[in-house]
Amino acid sequence: MSIGVKAALAWLLLLAVMLVNGAARVLLLQPRLGEDLARQCASLTGVAWVLLVSWLLVRGSPEASTSQLWWVGVGWLAATVAFEVLFGRYLSGMSWDALLADYAILRGRLWALILVSVCLGPRLWGAIGGRRRVGRGASGLI
Repeated sequence: MSIGVKAALAWLLLLAVMLVNGAARVLLLQPRLGEDLARQCASLTGVAWVLLVSWLLVRGSPEASTSQLWWVGVGWLAATVAFEVLFGRYLSGMSWDALLADYAILRGRLWALILVSVCLGPRLWGAIGGRRRVGRGASGLI
């Protein structure tokens, strides 16, 4: 199986895990901690989930080069933001202000940390694992 197919499947797993993480935030954390603290806790657990899925992908893809892992992260980031906008705006009917509020780090919103981990997670684990630096590049993803 190619790294592109593995990356797409891993992103679908990531989507499912993050939807469960969000549901746990709303149903379990928010009633006990309030919205702001619940969002912060869920963001931190979200980063942990992203890093775990990234690790699983890298571990299961020994053939992937660092450049391929970089492009996986960029692709995951694009898919995540696209999903957030399409789902949030067009399916849930959220306003642009509500969507952009999650990016307000100075107001305690930590969503940006999840996006950073989505983008850098695969490459980070590749570097930790001593992945080769020269690879097939972005064209090897497909």
